[in-house]
Amino acid sequence: MKAFLPLAVLVATSVPAAARSGDLAAVQRHLQSVNTMTAAFSQTDRNGQVLTGTLTLKKPGKIRFQYQKGVPILIVGDGKALTFIDYSVRQVQRWPIGNSPLGVLLDPNKDISRFAKVVPSGDPRVVSVDGYDAKHPEYGRINLVFARDASAPAGLMLQGWVQLDAQGNRTTIRLSNQKFNAPVSDGTFRWNDPRRQGRSG
Repeated sequence: MKAFLPLAVLVATSVPAAARSGDLAAVQRHLQSVNTMTAAFSQTDRNGQVLTGTLTLKKPGKIRFQYQKGVPILIVGDGKALTFIDYSVRQVQRWPIGNSPLGVLLDPNKDISRFAKVVPSGDPRVVSVDGYDAKHPEYGRINLVFARDASAPAGLMLQGWVQLDAQGNRTTIRLSNQKFNAPVSDGTFRWNDPRRQGRSG
């Protein structure tokens, strides 16, 4: 397993326009060529709390953050909506995937050049892309970090992302042990509804 490259600290260095354009096109190719992905993740919230777990992604629109044992929360995207489930208080929240910065990872038809740009990373091994829809600031902002890796789809390995919601709350996700385009069952994205005991779906 390759060592994780630290999430880029943006520095004031210039990146030639042609290089930026080429890197953004490579990111678009990477996103279009990844149909499924599994990875271990480490999540750090604004308070510095760290949780770990397993990420499973299947396009279009399906994602699951399965947290470590003992953490009573689950985040699942079923193709239409993202659902946050807190089993400790039997609470369920849902919102359209398109209203989340994660939509960039889950929609293979999204043209990221319309709302994303390559930003300086200070490390030639790293491609950092900032995604923000100025027409919908309520969706928040996401900064995707890739490492150049010839063995990965389109020569880029997704290392993680930093997500800012509309209130400015920051969540950092770091990935490891990434695996691409292996079969993933749709059943992976089912969940038990704590509001109705015994119900799933």
